[in-house]
Amino acid sequence: MNHPEVECSRWDEADRLAALNRYGVLDTTPEAAFDDLANLAARLCDAPMAAVSLVDAERQWFKAEVGLGLPQTPRPVSFCAHAMLGDQPLIVTDAEQDGRFADNPLVTGAPHIRFYAGYPLKSPEGAPLGALCVLDHRPRPEGLTELQATAMRTLAAQVMTQLELRRALLDRDRSEKTAQLAIEASAYVGSWDWDIASNRVVADERFARMYGVDPVAARDGAPIEVFRGSVHPDDADRLGQDIQRGLDDEGIFISEYRLVVDGQERWVLARGQVEYDRSGAAVRLPGVAVDITKRKQIETDLAATTRALSESETRFRILTDAMPQMVWSTLPDGFHDYYNARWYEFTGVPVGSTDGEGWNDIFHPEDQQRAWTVWRHSLATGDPYEIEYRLKHHSGAYRWTLGRAVAIHDDEGRITRWFGTCTDIDELKRLEQGRELVSQELSHRIKNIFAVVAALVALSARQYPEAKAFSASLRTRIAALARAHEFVRPHTETSRTTIGATTLHTFLADLFRAYADEVGLPRVIIDGDDAVFDDQAATSVALLFHELATNAAKYGALSDKAGTVLLNTTRDEDRFILTWTERDGPRVEGPPTRSGFGSSLATLSVQGQLGGKLDRQWNPDGLKVIVDLPATALSRRRAAISGGL
Repeated sequence: MNHPEVECSRWDEADRLAALNRYGVLDTTPEAAFDDLANLAARLCDAPMAAVSLVDAERQWFKAEVGLGLPQTPRPVSFCAHAMLGDQPLIVTDAEQDGRFADNPLVTGAPHIRFYAGYPLKSPEGAPLGALCVLDHRPRPEGLTELQATAMRTLAAQVMTQLELRRALLDRDRSEKTAQLAIEASAYVGSWDWDIASNRVVADERFARMYGVDPVAARDGAPIEVFRGSVHPDDADRLGQDIQRGLDDEGIFISEYRLVVDGQERWVLARGQVEYDRSGAAVRLPGVAVDITKRKQIETDLAATTRALSESETRFRILTDAMPQMVWSTLPDGFHDYYNARWYEFTGVPVGSTDGEGWNDIFHPEDQQRAWTVWRHSLATGDPYEIEYRLKHHSGAYRWTLGRAVAIHDDEGRITRWFGTCTDIDELKRLEQGRELVSQELSHRIKNIFAVVAALVALSARQYPEAKAFSASLRTRIAALARAHEFVRPHTETSRTTIGATTLHTFLADLFRAYADEVGLPRVIIDGDDAVFDDQAATSVALLFHELATNAAKYGALSDKAGTVLLNTTRDEDRFILTWTERDGPRVEGPPTRSGFGSSLATLSVQGQLGGKLDRQWNPDGLKVIVDLPATALSRRRAAISGGL
């Protein structure tokens, strides 16, 4: 069956599939060489997904993939089936806006492709085979950078070099097998028997025709010079030396040389065993000759492919030297054996001086043990390596860097190499420290304001003893707001709140403490499933429930002494549902005629910041608000860590 995207090609689909099958790669097990290229493409392009895709008759099959989690997909939905046809890369900046792919199931559903960059893979004859591609969940109007585009071209060329090497090795194996079968069946094999004393060579018909000698003359016997006359002039002297060596040494004759018969050049492998008389003189040399022309051609092609692979590796080194990051690589045991030019430019150390374990001396003394601990853990477990540490700059100062590395595995899951980068984040770190200082100062001032207000209330209560109960209640509310402030304020790793790990119920209980009744009992009752809760979600959640509680205190259930609020929290697979139900308050006559700033802010907090949905139901017996959130929204930091970021 033909496919529309192939019919426009000059290649017949049957010929294209035949060219693909000659590589013998479809449905083979993963190989480190291809996995490394896919991993490197994803890292260089900062893409969550990458693949080496080969387009078969009814499917696209992935020889290597990162982030897709699929071995293959149907051909009709394949981006690479389009990419392989062009001479230039196929760049789709936003698949939802591209008429060719807007309705594609890979766009409308998992893995939700929005950006695609595919570089065609073609055989030396021009047959389209597939593509090396990177993909993203988000659109990229800017496409790839010039460096990333150059990297992808280089990596695509290296994929084809690997495929060509595979085909050459496969052809060689096939040739050797064919040669063995030929030898066993006496095909393409000629035999001879040289009577050295009389200088007469008797040979069979196959041998005679191989050397361009009349079969009748060969059967009756002819001088060896008749046969050697067909030897290529450039190989004649070497053949003579091999014959003499066989006669003089251990009696074994082996030689490879070319024959030229009727203008055609062919390679021959000749092998014989010398026979001696009682005096030790060589008297006979029988043997066989095999046509090895095809094997020699394959070896020549393999040598050319190996040279091309070496050139590709050279281009890879040039590419890594052009990267802004420091790039390094280690053996499975962690022995560092490669650094790019950026490493030596940054550190100023002599080339090779940080090989092995010498790299640890470049770390700040306070970071060395911590870096070693994390690195040993990665070596022992294969887990990705990620750590921030200070490296000694060539200026003598220490600068903050972010170190990352991933392990490359073979078909059996063994680590074959570690590939890593170091990124200079010193300026970012200083900005973060400055932001933390401002945050700490602002938080300190806010806490002081809470303390001053509480002190003023206490002082006023002393002047008016009859307000003592009111004062205590008010100070309790102020303290609850101050405690909530500890959750809501922005944090860095060093300024994180010291009141301990918390959950959603703990946080909300503190937030609603200001709305307790006269004896301190809660009027907002919280029940249901609890959830881990962190500071990244605290501001949005606080804004939402502060708005709901304030409005309830002014107009809703909490404005009546008998009124209460039930807040139910429920985990439903990958969603978290929060239901706010007011009861025993004033009758609700319907939704308000206009939406205030607070309501708009609450909606923005849920939809814009938490990625959820908010539904208000103005029931006569009280307001009901349903907040539908992704389960990860309440603890985004933990979700990021568990997701491997």
